[in-house]
Amino acid sequence: MTDILIYTTAWCPFCIRAKMLLDGKGAVYTEINVDKEPAKRAEMMQRSRQRTVPQIFIGENHIGGCDDLYSLERQGKLDALLA
Repeated sequence: MTDILIYTTAWCPFCIRAKMLLDGKGAVYTEINVDKEPAKRAEMMQRSRQRTVPQIFIGENHIGGCDDLYSLERQGKLDALLA
């Protein structure tokens, strides 16, 4: 299975929705809470060029945020990325 990394905060409803979709697919992911690890926010911003959460990476691909993840699901492309 492909490595999945998701940068989150505890209070973000979009982070919760993104994790719910991944959990529903049985995907195993690494979560980095940028509230608890502030230095990781700078890492996230450098990698994604975004400052909002969630920021999702599947393998080397930057997916983007929650809406981008759900868009891939609606297009039927998410399962192939997770395989």
